[in-house]
Amino acid sequence: MTAEAMVTSPFAGSVTDGDRPLRIALLTYKGNPFCGGQGVYVRHLSRELVRLGHSVEVVGAQPYPVLDTGASLTELPSLDLYRSPDPFRTPKRDEYRDWIDALEVATMWTGGFPEPLTFSLRARRHLAARAGDFDVIHDNQTLGYGLLGDLGAPLVTTIHHPITVDRKLDLAAAKDRKKRVSVRRWYAFTRMQGRVARRLPSVLTVSGSSKQEIAEHLGVRDERIHVVHIGADTDLWSPDPSVAEVPGRIVTTSSADVPLKGLVYLVEALAKLRTEHPEAHLVVVGKRAEKGPVARAIESYGLQDAVRFVKGITDAELVDLVRSAQISCVPSLYEGFSLPAAEAMATGTPLVATTGGAIPEVAGPDGETCLAVPPGDADALAAALGRMLDDPELRARLGAAGRERVLTRFTWAKAAEGTAAHYRAAIEQAARTRRAR
Repeated sequence: MTAEAMVTSPFAGSVTDGDRPLRIALLTYKGNPFCGGQGVYVRHLSRELVRLGHSVEVVGAQPYPVLDTGASLTELPSLDLYRSPDPFRTPKRDEYRDWIDALEVATMWTGGFPEPLTFSLRARRHLAARAGDFDVIHDNQTLGYGLLGDLGAPLVTTIHHPITVDRKLDLAAAKDRKKRVSVRRWYAFTRMQGRVARRLPSVLTVSGSSKQEIAEHLGVRDERIHVVHIGADTDLWSPDPSVAEVPGRIVTTSSADVPLKGLVYLVEALAKLRTEHPEAHLVVVGKRAEKGPVARAIESYGLQDAVRFVKGITDAELVDLVRSAQISCVPSLYEGFSLPAAEAMATGTPLVATTGGAIPEVAGPDGETCLAVPPGDADALAAALGRMLDDPELRARLGAAGRERVLTRFTWAKAAEGTAAHYRAAIEQAARTRRAR
């Protein structure tokens, strides 16, 4: 079976103009787009669902989602224990409101990550008080115990990729027994997510690769998992010839302290690349780590002036940064979809990417819409980057083909249509279940 056939949704195209608008509750325990792909998903999916005529109420915790015009936000505050500039803080006595707050703090104190569980419990309480307000409830990968059972409306859950993949890679990167114990405790919530996922009637995911990982890692039956590709905002992420190209500039989106993102291999590749292309330099959209493998690599290769980290820039500044690059790079060991790849391709910036996880589904065939390399291979990365820098015609051809691929396959409008079709299928299935009782 081809990748294209595998990821076709069985409900795609079932929405018609005559279908009544839906009242949608979209739950997200971490919804700020600067926190990663889940926040981007909430922002753009909610906007496009509203454009289809639906009513969308996003229910989220800190850092609160950034939404476009149309969707409403209901704040469901946690204790915000990981906020900047005082992460892992101890709340004051008067901040505690109930037993869920106490559970949140106790889990953090013992090295665990509480937010999926505690948000699910708060969401359940909130939804119980809002019975009848929604036609469907859409959970954005919380997968907490509080979302099991009757919520007053059918539940659809998106799993971008199983967090057990992150856990596996973080354990592999741990240098000693103490660190491995800490990683296992932090990811203890993944056991809950697996138990919840196996009891869900309907799971959405964003790629065929993620579908396979969900079945393998979480034990969800294959027929319950449906793929709806996400995509880029192609109005925002578009070519602009007026933005000057900076010679040697390579752009990537990555957090330096997340092994899964493979940034350390890109830094090593940059060191190799600069022996023949001294103008080559890297701009990383993400958080700089002051210590760890990436920081050590930058220092050991003497790349302090050739690697720059940027964070907190506007959407327009980010798009112009990608437009200014000669190459966009996704060096990840694994991705459940890779929004940065789709967004960079939408600007017409040529892409060098690994074949980790679902990246090939997005980036397309090697030599046609990107240059593809094995994950974790700095030599292959350096060779592909050098080939791209040496060949302006190749960059132009791959950039144009990449944008066309995104326009054809990966837009938020298409994602909203497919998601809404699954909402209706979930509603119909719930109605059939009720009639059969």
